[in-house]
Amino acid sequence: MVVGDFAIEIDTLVVGAGPGGYVAAIRAAQTGQKVTIVEKDVLGGVCLNVGCIPSKALISVGHRFEHAKHSEDMGVIASEVKLDFEKVQAFKNSVVNKLTGGVEGLLKGNKVNIVKGEAYFVDANTVRVIDGDSAQTYTFKNAILATGSRPVEIPTFKFTDRVLNSTGALNLKELPQKLVVIGGGYIGTELGSAFANFGTEVTIIEGGKDILAGFEKQMTQIVKKGLKKKGVTIEVNASAKGVVENENGVVVTYEVGGEEKTVEADYVLVTVGRRPNTDELGLEQIGIEFAERGLLKVDKQCRTNIPNIYAIGDIVAGPQLAHKASYEGKVAAEAIAGEKSIVDYLAIPAVCFTDPEMATVGYSEEQAKAEGLEVNVAKFPFAANGRALALNQTEGFVKLVARKEDGLLVGAQIVGAGASDMISELCLAIEGGMTAEDVSLTIHPHPTLGEITMETAEVLLGNPIHIISK
Repeated sequence: MVVGDFAIEIDTLVVGAGPGGYVAAIRAAQTGQKVTIVEKDVLGGVCLNVGCIPSKALISVGHRFEHAKHSEDMGVIASEVKLDFEKVQAFKNSVVNKLTGGVEGLLKGNKVNIVKGEAYFVDANTVRVIDGDSAQTYTFKNAILATGSRPVEIPTFKFTDRVLNSTGALNLKELPQKLVVIGGGYIGTELGSAFANFGTEVTIIEGGKDILAGFEKQMTQIVKKGLKKKGVTIEVNASAKGVVENENGVVVTYEVGGEEKTVEADYVLVTVGRRPNTDELGLEQIGIEFAERGLLKVDKQCRTNIPNIYAIGDIVAGPQLAHKASYEGKVAAEAIAGEKSIVDYLAIPAVCFTDPEMATVGYSEEQAKAEGLEVNVAKFPFAANGRALALNQTEGFVKLVARKEDGLLVGAQIVGAGASDMISELCLAIEGGMTAEDVSLTIHPHPTLGEITMETAEVLLGNPIHIISK
């Protein structure tokens, strides 16, 4: 191996060290490949540093603060509950640092070579990695692209110190008294909920007919009820027009129902989607085929049209989810090793950490019918569950969708406390080809929220124990 004007030869190059890239690198190394991972920023990518992990840390603190202030009906009466936002941010950063440090340790422990810099492809087997004034050429047998995505910027809402993307919102040094959120999808609603729990006055402006469009209305209705209880204003079918900044904050102009309105705030958070990071890599130059919106075309092994170059995560079709990227990373690494791994999205879950949480996997009732499936559907409320009552968190339900002919589970939706953890059982059930009867016959520990899954299966079979069958 010679460094300098000569190329360094490696088996597998991974570009991007987010939840897709670092997992791909580790799995590739485990199969005996000589792996180098290139990251221009920090290990862990958006998810660990400025996305999933820090946002969930803030959400967790928000829940603690909210519960401390409002648990009188459980006999907990707290006076003068205070929030030290500087300590909140320090806690969040400590979580991030532990995880990113852990990623570095895992990569090194698996003998993955870590290189800092930006990758530019010279041809289908050569990449130039640039870091400041230095550069190094690498030749590779195979490459996995895992470069992730970045927030979409609206022309009339250019990012500044007051007009924030999700990264800026997560790193605020002060707690806003008022916050406007443009976009009522996952990110906007999660962060809006978190800041509302801290006591911020939040306004969500959504261009569509409802917030959280990817989830069933029965689920989002419960979340919207919770948001309004926190004092969050939700404007739907609204068009954000522009923003004027001043010394103390912003004035956002938007239109709804033909009427132009304004709202003042300390900051405005723009969360209207993410754009794949497929530009500035030289991919066009080497002939990689693009799909719509800057995404890359791949087959069931995550292989692009160039046989030795693979792509995963936010830069290929499908939901922009960290666990999807990690899953695809393992498939790509195993495909390079000659294994028969292929992607199968039968049971890929989606979770939104709102109040209460929402989670879904497989088909919704509407989707199943649209696919021509004859299904039976059943729901069981959290309010009839002992553990939910003991937690004083009774909003929500579990819903199961099963094929009518044989009871095969094809979908599940949960809205309620712990939905993010409860959905995994149903992912496994769908992935394993289980029926409602299989779930109902599985002994669940008591008292737990997990029992609601079993109870829902019993409703589906027509023999519920803890609610009266209609």
